[in-house]
Amino acid sequence: MSLKKQLNLLDVFCLATGAMISSGLFILPGLAHARAGTGVILSYIIAGILAMTGMLSVIELSTAMPRAGGDYFYITRSMGPAVGTVAGLLSWLALTLKSAFALIGMAAFTTRLIPVDIHIIAILLCLIFMFINIIGVQAASRIQVILVVGLLCLIGVFLFRGFEHVNIHNLVPFAPHGVTAIFSTAGFVFVSYGGLLKIASIAEEIKDPGTTIPRAMTISLFVVIMAYALVIFIAVGTLETAHLNQSITPISDSAASFMAGGGRLALDIAAILAFITTANAGILSASRYPLALGRDEMIPSVFKTVGKRFNTPHVAILATGIVMIFFLLLRLEILIEAASTVLILSYMLSSLSIIILRESRVENYRPKFKSPLYPWPQLLGFFGFAFLIFEMGMEAIGISMILIVAGFFAYWFYGRIRSTRESALLHLVARITAKELSTRGLESELKDIIQERDEITKDRFDQLVENCIVIDKDERVSMEALFQEAAQVLSERMHLDKKDLFDLLVAREQESSTVITPSLAIPHIIVSGKHVFDILIVRCIDGISFPESNDVKAVFFLVGSKDERNFHLRALSSIAQIVQNPRFEKRWMAARNTESLRDVILLGERKRYTHSE
Repeated sequence: MSLKKQLNLLDVFCLATGAMISSGLFILPGLAHARAGTGVILSYIIAGILAMTGMLSVIELSTAMPRAGGDYFYITRSMGPAVGTVAGLLSWLALTLKSAFALIGMAAFTTRLIPVDIHIIAILLCLIFMFINIIGVQAASRIQVILVVGLLCLIGVFLFRGFEHVNIHNLVPFAPHGVTAIFSTAGFVFVSYGGLLKIASIAEEIKDPGTTIPRAMTISLFVVIMAYALVIFIAVGTLETAHLNQSITPISDSAASFMAGGGRLALDIAAILAFITTANAGILSASRYPLALGRDEMIPSVFKTVGKRFNTPHVAILATGIVMIFFLLLRLEILIEAASTVLILSYMLSSLSIIILRESRVENYRPKFKSPLYPWPQLLGFFGFAFLIFEMGMEAIGISMILIVAGFFAYWFYGRIRSTRESALLHLVARITAKELSTRGLESELKDIIQERDEITKDRFDQLVENCIVIDKDERVSMEALFQEAAQVLSERMHLDKKDLFDLLVAREQESSTVITPSLAIPHIIVSGKHVFDILIVRCIDGISFPESNDVKAVFFLVGSKDERNFHLRALSSIAQIVQNPRFEKRWMAARNTESLRDVILLGERKRYTHSE
């Protein structure tokens, strides 16, 4: 069962922004400053730039395959179910860890107002957000918009009031622990940008994902990088080094230093709002991973259950909440490091997925947004992320290995037995070696995704193309020989005389050429009978010799009775709209077989006609 598309640009922007601005801003700067000194400002910017390279890959993949499960879905389709299962479980754990981190942070601030054990508060908050997400994504997103707007307003007040109080002497020395510490700290704080990954996981529920996802993610990342850099600049400039290094509420402490008690209260409220938005978005997005894994039968299919009343994956949401409650018992620094490590691995795999999908030349891989300067952002991201993990030390590498091995065991003992899914990696191998290695599985799935993404409602022309005969020829052929073959095929399908059909085709060509462009011809004739219409599609790699062109590669035969004249004209119009796309000829010649040729037509951009038109 598909999830309902309910999220617009503002919803997606607020989900991404709210997911990023939380503990990464209100708790982490003190811990990070103890590692890198004033250079922590640069650490956040470096992490943001690397997140940008990952973001470009995530946007391209999400607009090509807007499905629940985000990076799990497209990594599986690019590198196969084994890697996909590992990636899906890693991303699920990463987002759940990040949300648990947010709940602990929120509980820490809440205990200032309510003297209750921090873990009890965090668990209660987790249960509340689980309930909100089970009720529906629309309710969760509306709450998110209100909270993020309030949060950004409070941050704006902090920035406006704080700049004049910055003590420039607090900013030197800039790198007291060395340049290496700045880079390792960038890896440590990378969890602060995990919200971008959350958008990929809810892509199936976004309206017009081809436009909304690139805009929302780009705006959100820019806003968040600026917010991190400016807010931390003020915190470093207004607090003494010793105080900042030991603070787990650095921004609130900074506000108190120049806005008195009211400033601390305002930023405490901002922090609580931030943690709410992160936890809410975290449960919303993390729960889509077990949903997607369940759909593909990589884990028990009960996880793919979508409730009829609220149209939400309630089993996946409950499972995510239970795992999150368990994570609430972990030590804070382990929580941060594990979440950052797993997110970095997810971005590395996303960068690699782009390279595999592009180089495999899967014909129905058609993202609405293409990452610019390919493959340099992907290569920079992959090696940059690998460098971050290396700089984070053996503990981070150890966490990575443990989680990867655990994910692989889950696939080997459960998903492997049930999986028959084809990947782009197989297409890449087939491209280099034997074409017979790949089947139509991935192409067919991508075609269905594109039709749903672009909200394509099949009309009569689509139905005819799906059922018509497609002939694919390698060697050059003359027009007369092609007409003979076409007449033979059409006579058998339409129960008409072969000679009559051939004569009509020749007569039509003598009347006026049916060659539309040097590489395209559309012979169309009227035959006797009623309610008769059919299409025959031909490709010839070496070209067909027509009087007007010796290099015709594509021929569309349209044969119909007089009463089908209106549809005849619509079919001509549909073909004209499809072939005018500048990429048509390249896709037509690159198609690997007759089904791929059919897909070039079915996925072509054109107006669809309803039965009433």
